[in-house]
Amino acid sequence: MKLQRFNRLSAAEAERLLRPCVDIDSWIAALIAARPFSGVDAALATARQAALRWRPEEVAQALAQHPRIGERAQGAGREAAFSRREQSAVNAQDAALQQALLAANRRYEQQFERVFLIRAAGRDGQSILQELERRLHNDPQQEQRETAEQLREITLLRLKELLSDE
Repeated sequence: MKLQRFNRLSAAEAERLLRPCVDIDSWIAALIAARPFSGVDAALATARQAALRWRPEEVAQALAQHPRIGERAQGAGREAAFSRREQSAVNAQDAALQQALLAANRRYEQQFERVFLIRAAGRDGQSILQELERRLHNDPQQEQRETAEQLREITLLRLKELLSDE
């Protein structure tokens, strides 16, 4: 979608467009209120600032929408399409990698009581597995910070894609 069109959407239409980026009401409201944007970079800067204010409970809510790394998101919605594209480099044909990711995901979920989140775009399955293993050594506070930062990266990539669509 062209930025000029986004700037003209009703608040309800803009909310529907933004929600697949991240399901955090305060972030969506901040972007809608800041319109019109002069350019995509200005929209991304506003989005980044709004994302820096996320509270842990907002991040936890947003995580509920994300599939495990190595699992394909189901459904026809834009969020599922984003997720499938972002995880496309995770080789589903590599059975050993899939087993390792599944086992590491389970350890992570037992330790941190939430799904492991990483910006998968631009990473292959092995590098994701290495990051997952590294983050298992984080303390809960450090992991909360890393999870929030990964969610910000995912959100900003999705927003940039949305605003760059023709």
